[in-house]
Amino acid sequence: MKYFFDGNCSGIRLLKVARNLLLAAVIGGFFATGAQAEAPQACDTEKKKKVKIEGWINREHRKEYKAIVQEFKELPQTRARIKVFPMGDTAKVIGVGRCVPAYIARHAMEKALKYTGGVESLVNQAFLPPFWVGIGTTQFDEPSQQVINAEQLKALMNPELTDEEFQNLYREYSVQNATVPYFGSTPANVKKVD
Repeated sequence: MKYFFDGNCSGIRLLKVARNLLLAAVIGGFFATGAQAEAPQACDTEKKKKVKIEGWINREHRKEYKAIVQEFKELPQTRARIKVFPMGDTAKVIGVGRCVPAYIARHAMEKALKYTGGVESLVNQAFLPPFWVGIGTTQFDEPSQQVINAEQLKALMNPELTDEEFQNLYREYSVQNATVPYFGSTPANVKKVD
């Protein structure tokens, strides 16, 4: 102990040693526990949890912004957080969480077609919260999306689909490609969900 308090270091070494020991304990504890991913829980539709509709509308609709937000909120089980895209048109992307009822998803898709210029890509549900819909969103890169055609969009918009049928169809259409174009090459898609 005399080594630490011999007058030359005045406790600074003791503080550095203590800090390093604490840091080593924290890092060691982090690696010892490991990451524990939970399996997705079943959708509990009995609770009537609100679905959050979030995203962007094209800049051309900025003067009708308040009315458009009310259109997104017109269903009782939804809440909306819509913004005007700052530069021109939004991305033609939509993401629907795995617990979103079909009628809410169709409602959001109709509004996306009207206010974002279309829906051309679907985001894989593995990247989305269960009770969430994103329209015109740019937060997901191309490897996490799948391009769809007009017939597939029409099939998703079918009002005859039950919640389960809609979700199965969405999952089928949102499976990403195995490879991704990247500067002239086509490497494997590291974000592909099996």
